[in-house]
Amino acid sequence: MLTRRSLLQRSSLGLGSLALGGLLGEDGLLASENPLLSRGGHFPGKAKRVIHFFLNGGPSHVDTFDPKPALAKYAGKPLANTLTTERKTGAAFPSPFRFDRYGQSGIEVSELFAKTAQHIDDIAVIRSMHAQVPNHEPSLMLMNCGDSVQARPSFGAWALYGLGTENQNLPGFVAMCPGGMPIKDSENWQSAFLPGAFQGTYIDSKHEELGKLIENIDHPQIASGDQRRQLDLLARWNARHREARLDERLDARIHSYELAFRMQHEASDAFDLSKEPAAIRALYGDTVHGRQTLIARRLLERGVRYVQLWHGAGQPWDNHNDIEKNHRNLAADIDGPIAALLADLKQRGLFEETLVLWGGEFGRTPTVELSGAGKPQMGRDHNHYGFSVWMAGGGIKGGTVHGATDEFGFKAEKDPVSVHDLHATMLHLLGLDHERLTYRYAGRDFRLTDVHGKVIREVVA
Repeated sequence: MLTRRSLLQRSSLGLGSLALGGLLGEDGLLASENPLLSRGGHFPGKAKRVIHFFLNGGPSHVDTFDPKPALAKYAGKPLANTLTTERKTGAAFPSPFRFDRYGQSGIEVSELFAKTAQHIDDIAVIRSMHAQVPNHEPSLMLMNCGDSVQARPSFGAWALYGLGTENQNLPGFVAMCPGGMPIKDSENWQSAFLPGAFQGTYIDSKHEELGKLIENIDHPQIASGDQRRQLDLLARWNARHREARLDERLDARIHSYELAFRMQHEASDAFDLSKEPAAIRALYGDTVHGRQTLIARRLLERGVRYVQLWHGAGQPWDNHNDIEKNHRNLAADIDGPIAALLADLKQRGLFEETLVLWGGEFGRTPTVELSGAGKPQMGRDHNHYGFSVWMAGGGIKGGTVHGATDEFGFKAEKDPVSVHDLHATMLHLLGLDHERLTYRYAGRDFRLTDVHGKVIREVVA
């Protein structure tokens, strides 16, 4: 029976709540309206955005950012090692690359990254990383999603969930990978049990032409005004359908339609490198990785929250043989673009608010890998016991080295850092407490760092 109170609630107060919902949605205070609206974290963060250079396959730490002179001393000799490796390895294998000291900090960096090393006083090198297993797929998931076993939301998805994004006309999380990755590797930019709006948007950055770089950016037959009317009609139908059910997948689909429409205008500008001065294009280089790094900077300055640049999809850093040739070729692809980005962010005043991360899923052995016949292949096997990553900008204490592996580079010994610790630190720099950033799913409060992780205070400025 309809009472006076319920009548008032359904009429005057009900209509008021509809108006209030609209206003709150516009101001980002009603999450169900637009989950990607920008919002503050748990405390003021030093970084507003993240760019992640991901070196797929596992770059060798003892050939890049963790010099080991002892390998030259014991070259060709067996080393006492009780750690098991995935494949059979032999004697000590010294790095074929020269290391030099750079900057006022005097940090040693391999010739492979001589251009990046010019910025070493802005970089914090973590030489004591460790993962859980020596296999690519679980280690990829661990580094990107915080779990090596179960499908979990990626770091970019968690960042969007916590902070939203500053530009509603572009995806908040973009993953660029020239040539594409196997379908299973799309797990590394997934939203998993988080709402689908936080999913990473994949771009095949091998293309230069805008129509191929972003598929279906223009409608070949319908004008923009007609498209808008179509979407408005579709939105009304979807809203009517949604009234009878609660399905986050439907919300994500509605959001994707709207975002795709808005992107037709803004993405065309963001991905158009012809609008950059010739000197800037030359700084990054007219290569696939030079262009995708420059696109990344254009996305970041337009408010995109998280950009991941994959390197080594076609030819990975997984150099089990001939590491001198292969690592040299791979590093030549990205050393210049990375250095260009760091310089460009500084000159634009974006460096202090942009967190830059470099690294792969694990490192490589200091001993040479052997063939089935026991012959040295002049490469290195997987090594999850110890490896290096580095961070710069966004509240990082530059010119520092944190932790260390043993004298040969087998295992993290001094101040070991887990992937959970790395993620906790990155979230902290964004203004998010990794223990408070949770999402309830299947009766449990999940978080990126699971039940682990501590902030690496030594690398925070």
